[in-house]
Amino acid sequence: MTRILIIEDEITIAQLERDYFELNGFAVDLCHTGDEGLALALNGDYNLIIIDLQLPGMDGFELCRRIRLAKEVPILIISAKKEEIDKIRAFNLGADDYITKPFSPS
Repeated sequence: MTRILIIEDEITIAQLERDYFELNGFAVDLCHTGDEGLALALNGDYNLIIIDLQLPGMDGFELCRRIRLAKEVPILIISAKKEEIDKIRAFNLGADDYITKPFSPS
């Protein structure tokens, strides 16, 4: 089964993402801090990792960088940060795509 890790501090958004993926047959793990997300990402076998940039503890930029150093798993950033510089920075750190909030789950 395809496994997805969602690292998102806003509980309602994390649950919305999880529910959408689970309804479509994916297994989903959730966490709400950068530090917890890093531990799960490095120790788990995920097919996709979704990261919010504004996380407690370690921010999403650093989290993306550290995951990319260790793994080649696809990384999707979903963030309220809409500035072009944030998108460029995320891509330079290893993100595969960047979606701004608000977004449609589909």
